[in-house]
Amino acid sequence: MNRENKRKQYQKGYYRKNACDDSFMCKVCGRLNIPDGAASEHRNHCSNCLSSQHLDNKPGDREADCGGVMEAIGVWVRKGGEWAIIHRCKQCGHISSNRCAADDNPLKLMSVALKPLSNPPFPIERIEELTALMGGEGQLFK
Repeated sequence: MNRENKRKQYQKGYYRKNACDDSFMCKVCGRLNIPDGAASEHRNHCSNCLSSQHLDNKPGDREADCGGVMEAIGVWVRKGGEWAIIHRCKQCGHISSNRCAADDNPLKLMSVALKPLSNPPFPIERIEELTALMGGEGQLFK
């Protein structure tokens, strides 16, 4: 059964309380994702590319009519140290958070986590000048 049709078969909120143990094919990279190895009963994103599909407005409700691809745009650390992925729908812009699964690609997770550092919101060649403007000494090295 494909996960796009689940909301037609079950009552509202079914997947909030019940495990989703179906496999699905990633719409971005084409990888088959199975629930085994996720260490969670709610596999909701590709373990390879971390992409998801916009199916829920609230977790487990299957009421989103969009169906767009949800791209991983960031990570955050939950209370207790557990990592979660921040997804944004490419079609409608909806943002959601999903906990990381045990079998998620660690290199992709680190790539998403470090992306802001690779493209800072200021010109890196002006770091000394910006530091001096903020009251620092303006020198990177002594």
